[in-house]
Amino acid sequence: MTATPVPDAPLPDESGAELTPDTTVSQRWRYAIMNFGLTIPAQTTSFLLLYYVDHLKLNPAWAATAMTFFALYNAANNPLIGFLSDRTRSRWGRRIPYVRFGALPSLLLFGLLFSAPFSGTDQPVALLVYFVVMLVLWEGFATAVGTGYLALLPEMFRTYRERTDVAWRMNAVQIFGLLVGLALPPLLAGMIGWTAMAWVFAALSAAAIFAGLGGLFERPGSSDRELGFFTALRATFTHRAFLIVVAALTMRFFATGTLAAGMGFYVRYSLGIEGGAATTILLAGAFVTAGLALYPWRTFIAPRLGPRGTLMLAFALTAASLIPLALVNSLVGAAITTVLFGAALAGLILMGDVILADVIDDDELRSGQRREGMYYGMAGFITTLSSALTSQTFGAVTRASGYDPTLTVQPDAVADGFRFFMTVPPIAGALLALAILSFYPLHGARLSAMRDALASRRTGQAAASQS
Repeated sequence: MTATPVPDAPLPDESGAELTPDTTVSQRWRYAIMNFGLTIPAQTTSFLLLYYVDHLKLNPAWAATAMTFFALYNAANNPLIGFLSDRTRSRWGRRIPYVRFGALPSLLLFGLLFSAPFSGTDQPVALLVYFVVMLVLWEGFATAVGTGYLALLPEMFRTYRERTDVAWRMNAVQIFGLLVGLALPPLLAGMIGWTAMAWVFAALSAAAIFAGLGGLFERPGSSDRELGFFTALRATFTHRAFLIVVAALTMRFFATGTLAAGMGFYVRYSLGIEGGAATTILLAGAFVTAGLALYPWRTFIAPRLGPRGTLMLAFALTAASLIPLALVNSLVGAAITTVLFGAALAGLILMGDVILADVIDDDELRSGQRREGMYYGMAGFITTLSSALTSQTFGAVTRASGYDPTLTVQPDAVADGFRFFMTVPPIAGALLALAILSFYPLHGARLSAMRDALASRRTGQAAASQS
């Protein structure tokens, strides 16, 4: 499927010159709006441990083990789905069918995931089985939808200027999704219950996804011979720039996942504040700040530092911003800290997909094919392991601190345990990502040369197809 873009206002490039974009403002916004619907379920599942362990009383060791095995399964199916999307041929295209036909089942399963009919006290095995089955089914459909959606980004939007422009739009929208999916669940669950909260979110997500679906389009695919699965897998795993990027992004998701999973516990046990309102305030402060900071990052920092430099700065600021969480004892102090974290988070959110798009462009020069699906699938394969790392860290901290959800009063060590969980692991992850990115090769003159070579190749292909 193809679409003819209508010219709109030119975009500034890194040097201040203007470049007429290849897509319309409407297409960029419609693509961005869909991210709201994808973000809400993905982020709300960060509260699965709080829902199943603290609310339904599932054994925390069982939950941590189940999440670890789930993460391994999730990692394994990502490259397979990406590979299949690269080879899919239909009247809707390669990527669009996964979004069009996978969205509704994934949202129905998301609602069921928070509708468990069992108690960990009376029916612990049944609750564990329900948890695992619903999680596996939901993730399968959600991965297909997410891979199809993200694979369209480097295909629909071809230049760095256009990608950063759509990235700040889609991530500004994503901030609202993060606000809903991470900041509101504890508050809303306290008002209407976890199950009703999940179905409300499913409806909101469906509205956003289907509102943007008509704005998606695909460009003609490569006519080169397609790579087999294992050949494609080997070509992806031997791409040094890709391995560096996904290693850094894995640390990003570990850092943010740890904060999301632990915030409710931190508020309740480390700060001693009951109820979900405080958790909502802290997470809302982080994500509102991130949303406000996206445009400055895109306008003033990204054009000057490029993808690698922007991400390195964001990781450094992330590590520094989290240090106060080890020291503060009040809601005000924690709120100031999360605002600082939000300012750094904006840089991480903005550049993740943009830098991966450069890697995919570099692969096109190597292989002669557009393999967005495999690359996003493999990125999911590796970055999903961050949830296993988060789960194991959570399990280790709860065991060491003596946390037991069945106790009316927790041991004193629990407060320090969750304070440790919210600081040391995510800071270590951010610093490790910073070190990893120092080895990323696509920057400076090499990145410019790659972009020039790819532009020349595409121009030659377009001329050949018209002759």
